[in-house]
Amino acid sequence: MSQLSNTADNYTVAIGDICVVGSRRGRIVTHALGSCVAVTVFDPDLRIGGMLHFMLPVPVESEGAPAQPWCYGSLGVPALFKTAYALGAEKRRLIVCAAGAAELSDASGNLQIGQRNKTILRKLLWKNDVALAAEDVGGGLARSMELDLTTGTVSVRIQGARKQIWPVNEAGAA
Repeated sequence: MSQLSNTADNYTVAIGDICVVGSRRGRIVTHALGSCVAVTVFDPDLRIGGMLHFMLPVPVESEGAPAQPWCYGSLGVPALFKTAYALGAEKRRLIVCAAGAAELSDASGNLQIGQRNKTILRKLLWKNDVALAAEDVGGGLARSMELDLTTGTVSVRIQGARKQIWPVNEAGAA
C-alpha cells in the first residue's frame, strides 16, 4: 500500500494500489480509471470497506514475481477480499462494485486492455461465487470512483458529473 494517501478518514488509492479499512466514516476514492478497473467491497454490518485499482489483467509470465502485485487483477482482487476478511468482513454480506475498463488509448482496438480487465474481474468473481451489485464499465471516458464508508454508497465521476451506482433506487436508476 505504498502509494496510498490518507487524510483524516479520507483515503486515495493510486494506480496499482489497495486500501481496506474498518471505519464508520470517511471515504475511499481513486482517479484516472481509463482502461484500469477499480473494485470496491463493503460489509454494511461492520462498515469495513475497501478498494483496489488495478491496471492490467495478469502479470507478464517472464517477469517473475511482480514488484507491485496490485497492478494486476489476478493478484489484486483476491488480495482485496482476503484483506477485508482479515478485518472481519463476511463474503455473504459484501457489496461489490466495479468501475473503469474504458478503451481510451488504443484506437485500433488490438490491445483491448479495458475489455481484458473487465473479463478477468468477472472470471474471478464468477469462480468465487461473488456477484457484482453494480458496475459502471466500458465506453471511452475516464472515471473516478468513490466509496462512502458511512453509508456504503458508491459513485463515479465522469467529466465532472457525479453518478451514484449503488444503491440503486426502486426505478432501477442510480
